[in-house]
Amino acid sequence: MSGTFVGMPAFPKAAHDAVRNTTLRANLKHATHTIRDKRARAVAELDDWALLREAGKQIKDHTLHHLDHYLVQLEESVTAAGGTVHWAADADEANRIVTRLVKETGESEVVKVKSMATQEIGLNEALEEAGIAAYETDLAELIVQLGKDRPSHILVPAIHRNRGEIRAIFEKEMGSWGRPAPEGLTDTPAELAEAARLHLREKFLRAKVGISGANFMVAETGTLVVVESEGNGRMCLTLPETLISVVGIEKTVPTWRDLEVFLQTLPRSSTAERMNPYTSTWTGTTDSDGPRNFHLVLLDNGRTDTLADEVGRQALRCIRCSACLNVCPVYERAGGHAYGSVYPGPIGAILSPQLRGTASEIDASLPYASSLCGACYEVCPVAIDIPEVLVHLRERVVQGGEATRHGAKVTLKPAKGHAAERAAMRAARWAFTHPGVLGTGQRLASRTRRFHPRTVPGPGRAWTQTRDLPKVPAEPFRDWWQRTNGGKNGKDGDK
Repeated sequence: MSGTFVGMPAFPKAAHDAVRNTTLRANLKHATHTIRDKRARAVAELDDWALLREAGKQIKDHTLHHLDHYLVQLEESVTAAGGTVHWAADADEANRIVTRLVKETGESEVVKVKSMATQEIGLNEALEEAGIAAYETDLAELIVQLGKDRPSHILVPAIHRNRGEIRAIFEKEMGSWGRPAPEGLTDTPAELAEAARLHLREKFLRAKVGISGANFMVAETGTLVVVESEGNGRMCLTLPETLISVVGIEKTVPTWRDLEVFLQTLPRSSTAERMNPYTSTWTGTTDSDGPRNFHLVLLDNGRTDTLADEVGRQALRCIRCSACLNVCPVYERAGGHAYGSVYPGPIGAILSPQLRGTASEIDASLPYASSLCGACYEVCPVAIDIPEVLVHLRERVVQGGEATRHGAKVTLKPAKGHAAERAAMRAARWAFTHPGVLGTGQRLASRTRRFHPRTVPGPGRAWTQTRDLPKVPAEPFRDWWQRTNGGKNGKDGDK
């Protein structure tokens, strides 16, 4: 990936500051609770939801296991339909390709469909350095761009903003980006949406180049699919003369029939709708409709490294529905910016450290940005076991070990700051494999329990800042079992 948000600290520090922002917490609580309640009702309408979830998992796993085959088929299908395919190993290469393609058109501005892949690689910033203005057209992305902000949610990037803040941003910034906000603008949703519509309309009608991502790519036909709710995507995909789509290689599905599953699960899990208001598909180019030139940039940027990890690869199943964010107690309180990535919440906590590696302080902290409550797994429409991957990545951070980086096997060093944890785990492993030592330690702990502190000193102090230290029982279980003959000696076990 192109790196973390500039200036972002590790998750514990960022979250520590975020939870003290009462406005942010109120905005997040209201929005996430509303979305997840609506999602629960939409999902409950389908008696076969569990079967759809399993089908989505199986389709994704099959595709990932045969991704080499389906990517070649996709390239052949796109090329046969009149498109051009480009392969980008990392963010820098993808940015160079897109910048070159835009410059070849002679244009100095582009309109964009909401795309997490282009945010991941920092495309807007790369285009700006080349003198090309990139205009976001999704309403929430427009708010983020005008506010010189960062997205904080996968589905609703401006979820951390309330209506009053949005009105102030529109009044202050719209004029410097194009058509200014109307006089006397209020914070009613209808007026804010109308101000955005008027502001964007001139850009849609003027732009010659559109840039998009894609929710899915169908290998058998070379068809790309974007689902959205505002219609801005349809405008960007049909009006410009040149369309450039930047898509992660994991978005491939084998056949049109596979879309049937995801076009049921994605809308219900994301916007709690039975189907998206706009489902746009395009296959290459045609003489009478849509762009005359179509370019597909297939983005790796750490995805094949992730694919090499037997536990972690399940993160590549993600269809970006954001359901895991809306049920996560950590995200609800800390917000998306604390994750230091365009991928916030539980999915970001397992995806970003795999795409970027765990060498940086913030990426090493992300696997710990979870209570492991499992709510994220329960709502995931493709059954990604996020808690399992979090524990797997925690082990990588603490212990180091083998991993794949840039296509090569490497041995990672343990992250700094975990020496005491490693020592404690080694000591525990030794004790648990020596029953006599374990029993002696348990009896000693029971007999000295009146002297036990309420908090752990030294390196363990951080753990007990937010937890009660468990009380040691008066007698070890094994001693009780032996003394009472497994509890068969009446009430003698009540010692």
